[in-house]
Parts: sequence; structure tokens; C-alpha cells
Amino acid sequence: MPSDLDFGLKMVNGVIHVYTKRDITDATTELDLPYPDLQEFVADMNVLMALIINGPIKSFCYRRLQYLSSRFQMHVLLNELKELAAQKKVPHRDFYNIRKVDTHIHAASCMNQKHLLRFIKRAMKKNNEEIVFEEGGKEQTLHQVFQNMNLKAYDLSVDTLDVHADRNTFHRFDKFNAKYNPVGESVLREIFIKTDNKVSGKYFAHIIKEVMSDLEESKYQNAELRLSIYGRSRNEWDSLAHWAVSHKVHSNNVRWLVQVPRLFDVFRSKKQINNFQEILENIFLPLFEVTVNPASHPELYLFLEHTPECARRRDC
Repeated sequence: MPSDLDFGLKMVNGVIHVYTKRDITDATTELDLPYPDLQEFVADMNVLMALIINGPIKSFCYRRLQYLSSRFQMHVLLNELKELAAQKKVPHRDFYNIRKVDTHIHAASCMNQKHLLRFIKRAMKKNNEEIVFEEGGKEQTLHQVFQNMNLKAYDLSVDTLDVHADRNTFHRFDKFNAKYNPVGESVLREIFIKTDNKVSGKYFAHIIKEVMSDLEESKYQNAELRLSIYGRSRNEWDSLAHWAVSHKVHSNNVRWLVQVPRLFDVFRSKKQINNFQEILENIFLPLFEVTVNPASHPELYLFLEHTPECARRRDC
């Protein structure tokens, strides 16, 4: 693990200030890292908005796109047969053995519905008496959870799970999010597709490792799976990293991406967050701290090794 750089960090008005010494009271040790202030950002944003609504520019862009589309169609008409012939001449390569990357795949939906169904049935058979949920101070086993929903393993099917995103979810984010709740029950989402729950995300880790195993078996298929950091507390990064490291959720065919849902208004209305800077600190300060001193968050450092390169480089 890299050594400690012994830098100091402080966030001021949403911007991280970096000091060459751990003692941040000495202003002379602050690194001069230029950044745009609010006025500059607003001015640039106004220029972009003016360009977007400008009539002549919109007309030019539309005609330019039409021109490029027509040129591509011309290329297809003239060269389609030549390209097909060239593809057939390439030995040992077709669609199934070229490397493919599935991007923008939410980890909670990386498995297909049949895979999730088989996993839930297997869990009900093997871990029926395991305590998996707690509500109002009362612990519930997996058997009790399904008993409260009047469901048995035999009753479950792809149709009752109802996690397939169909045409009804197009442009309907409310229905799209509802598909992440198996059988329409948020408690099943909490148990099976969450990293931080009563079973420490064990089921979620197991099913993702099964998906990873399938990817490794196919050899040429890779995926970028997305996990969420909300910014509600400072230990979210450490909790996520602990889940990934302790369950060994790792594969050379997978790179983790971390997304930040824009839910500040929801957290603020529920008084979970006092101001926007608090969210910024919760999201970014742990990343700066682990960059300066990896030993301060060892599991997070290991987890970031399997996220895109820029997330862990010290010069990025």
C-alpha cells in the first residue's frame, strides 16, 4: 500500500483545499490549485443556455446531422458487401468471441429475472430460518418474511416477481424504480439487492458473484456495474468497500462504477442533511483522504482498485 503523503485537507464552501502539511492552520502550506468560482460557472452556464436556444445554431446543427446521416447511408450502400466480405476473412472472430462491454448496468439489475427467481427459491430452501430483516425492533426470518406476504417458494414465478422493465417503463421513472422491488415488496429489495442490511449484503454479493462467474465463463463479455453513494453519512464509502472486500466481489471481467443519485431535496426535507456542503463532504472527503493516505481507509483503497483508473490516481 502506498505511503502517507502527509497532506492536510479541508473543504471550504464546497471546494477541497489541500495543504502540504497535516497542520492546516498554516495558510502558507496551501497548494495553489485553481478552480472556477460560482460567478464564472454561472457565466459559462448562461453562454451554453444561450447557444442551446439560439435558432440559427439549432437549424445549423439539425442540417449538419442530416448531412452526416446521409453520408453514412451512402457509405452503407456502397461498401456494405465489401465490409461483410472483409469480416468473413478474419479468422476465429465473430460476434460471440469479440470482446463486448455492457455499460450503465445497475448492480441491482445485473441478473436476469429467471436468475433472480432461482436464487430466491434456493435461499428459501437453504436459509429459511436465517434472520434477514428487522422492523420495529422485531427480527424476522426469511420464512416469516414470505409468510407475511402469503407466499411460498412454489408460488413464485417470473410473472409474480415482476422485475422485467418493459415498454410501460419508458419515460416513467416511477414505474422503472418500482421494478427494483421483487413482487412489488421493498422488503425483498432490502434483503436480496442491498449491500447494507441485516445479513450484511450476503445475498446480494452471492448473486453478483454468480453473474461474474457467467461473465468469466463467456470469456469475451465484460460489464461495468453501478453502485450508489448517496452522501447521507461520512461512512458510506467505507461501508460499501467493506461489503465488496469482505465478500470478495471481484472479477477481471467487471469494473465497478459509483453513481451519486441527486436526492438532496429528499434528504433535506427529511432532515437527514443540514446543507448541500454536508453531502459534498460525505461524498468527496473520504476519496481525498484515501488518496493522500491509503492506510486511513484500507478497504476503500482496495475497492477503488477496481473502479475506473481516474478514481484512484494521485495525479488525476
